[in-house]
Amino acid sequence: MPVPTRRLAGLAALGAVAIVAADLALGFWVVNGLLLVVAALDWWLAVRPDRIGVRRALPEVLALGAEGTVSWRVHNPTDRPVRVAVADELAPSLLASTRRIEATVPARSSIEGRADIRPVRRGRFDPHRVVVRSYGPLGLVARQRERQVPGLLRVLPPFHSRHEAELRIDRARVPEVGLRLAPTRGGGTEFDQLQEYSPDDEFRRIDWSATARAGKAIVRTYRAERNQTVIALLDNGRVMAATVAGVPRVEHAMDAVLMLTAVATRLGDRAGMVAFDQTVRAVVPPAHGRGQLTRVTEAMYDLEPVLAESDYRGAFTTTLARFRRRSLLVVLTDLVEQAVGETLLPALPVIARSHLVIVAAVQDPEVVRWARSTPADGDEAYRKAAAVAALDERRRTTARLQGLGATVVDAPPGDLAPRLADAYLKVKATGRL
Repeated sequence: MPVPTRRLAGLAALGAVAIVAADLALGFWVVNGLLLVVAALDWWLAVRPDRIGVRRALPEVLALGAEGTVSWRVHNPTDRPVRVAVADELAPSLLASTRRIEATVPARSSIEGRADIRPVRRGRFDPHRVVVRSYGPLGLVARQRERQVPGLLRVLPPFHSRHEAELRIDRARVPEVGLRLAPTRGGGTEFDQLQEYSPDDEFRRIDWSATARAGKAIVRTYRAERNQTVIALLDNGRVMAATVAGVPRVEHAMDAVLMLTAVATRLGDRAGMVAFDQTVRAVVPPAHGRGQLTRVTEAMYDLEPVLAESDYRGAFTTTLARFRRRSLLVVLTDLVEQAVGETLLPALPVIARSHLVIVAAVQDPEVVRWARSTPADGDEAYRKAAAVAALDERRRTTARLQGLGATVVDAPPGDLAPRLADAYLKVKATGRL
């Protein structure tokens, strides 16, 4: 396709000025006819775009908000320099520093252009088209054509709580490296070893048979059981589309799922994930090992909340059918009284009868701030009343869930993942599974 350039427009404008200044009657047709002939010749001499080699290099994986680089390599196979422009179809949410490069490529040579990207949306990006434009020797007209250059970039959910996860893993592993901690109630249920009694040990832990044989007080030590099963049930429905601290609720929940998976698998337990809304969207069977965190991340990265009520009963039934072993089931949702009362509460007994259940949600700090504020006018008084009512609804919802045997974790952004991991570690230490 011929594309006129600014240089051609400038020459046409200069020709028009010259014609007016010289007051030539036939000048218009002569000058413009000559210009059209020269432009046509320039277009004919331009290298066909399909002869220009174009390759795009994208990072395979980036975390949301992380920086990466996309590059284009343009090759000129001809025996003369060619001025080339390339425009890519990179998605706006990648925040590319540029989507176009333009340069003169020497004969039989290649040039490379780069752009920085910083994704602000999760998901799968597969740009596959670029527009290649090659200019004629005079730069008056260019040839342009769309080319197919497939690419793939996966933007994964960020793991903001990675540092908190490492702290909890290290703390839970302290007894395994031979260090003594002050005993806590429960302290695990799996027998570890016999050792001599010390003032820090509980009297009820004394093994009287071993004490009689050794002639001194001997106690049993226990460690938290391994190979337990933890399954995160991630709500991907309407209530998870609302934003908290500028981020959709589902993003906070994903960070909590990643932390729970990292802590559980590193401590020898099996972790899995079920994502659902009106239907089950993704299932990651429980497993342990470092690769499980990657599998859970890849199962969540392209999920977008569906603006419809979630089918909790269907998700719970699917979970029970696939995983029959008694497990810790962590439901990540929101504590909206109407939605919970109509959907989650009726379905909760399906899993609460045979499994241990934790319901986790992220609390909006703005609502808490409004509820604690001192109103300065009528609008602020109305907003405070609405915030107080919303918090009362969450408390009622929490009480109803606890009445059905569920543990509830309702925490602000940044605290949800650590507090959920602490709840899991408490369950593990007390042997409730």
